[in-house]
Amino acid sequence: MKIFAIVIAVPVLTVGCASGPPEDPFEGYNRSMFSVNEKLDNAVTKPAAKAYTTVTPAPVRSWVSNFFGNLSDPWIALNNLLQGKPVDALSDAMRFVFNSTLGLGGLLDIASEAGIPKHDEDFGQTLGVWGVDEGVFLVLPFFGPRSLRDTAGIAADTTFAPPTGFIKDIPVRNSLTGLRLIDGRANVLGIERTLEEGTLDKYRYSRDFYLQQRRAKVNDGELSLEYEDFDSEDSENAKDSAAAPGESGTPKATGEEP
Repeated sequence: MKIFAIVIAVPVLTVGCASGPPEDPFEGYNRSMFSVNEKLDNAVTKPAAKAYTTVTPAPVRSWVSNFFGNLSDPWIALNNLLQGKPVDALSDAMRFVFNSTLGLGGLLDIASEAGIPKHDEDFGQTLGVWGVDEGVFLVLPFFGPRSLRDTAGIAADTTFAPPTGFIKDIPVRNSLTGLRLIDGRANVLGIERTLEEGTLDKYRYSRDFYLQQRRAKVNDGELSLEYEDFDSEDSENAKDSAAAPGESGTPKATGEEP
């Protein structure tokens, strides 16, 4: 808990130098931490994710993502229940049962193939449904963009989604945590190209996107902003179509991951 107190205290102490919009009164601190996180990502996390995608076959990466996604479904189910959505909670519970059994321990996403949708709920959203105000915007070390409300939900989410924190064997627990982080980073390698090519102010774009998508999730609404995944097959097809002569329409911005 001390680390979170420090995280909150630092921007408070720097408020005199901050000059952001109402939801971002600590913009000076947030921009500095955004830069630190970006440098850390470029130096450690991103290279590890690239190496992971290079040496790990796509089917295996899919199994890893499915495995961790399956472990998160009980926590998602509980949050849906706490938000007053018992039907969705039952659906998430059924997903966990099907994928844990027929899906070989969650390696295969049998539930999605059977038409049982996967939801995306966390304790920050639950607090929002309960009426807790989102509070100020913060960029946390390593965790990145968060509202004050979502910051309060970090401890619960990192403990239960997935529940690897309960593993007593420290090397196994750390290995699973590291694998999950690298797999998650690998899944968004192409998305960051929007920040590189679509805006002159990466911090502001990231902040606005984060706040909009979190507000939409609390209200079970649709996102008004979406990142383009420049590593996806559809983006590659769009790139080929845009390059072909005689095609109509406005081409999308595409590119390979540097």
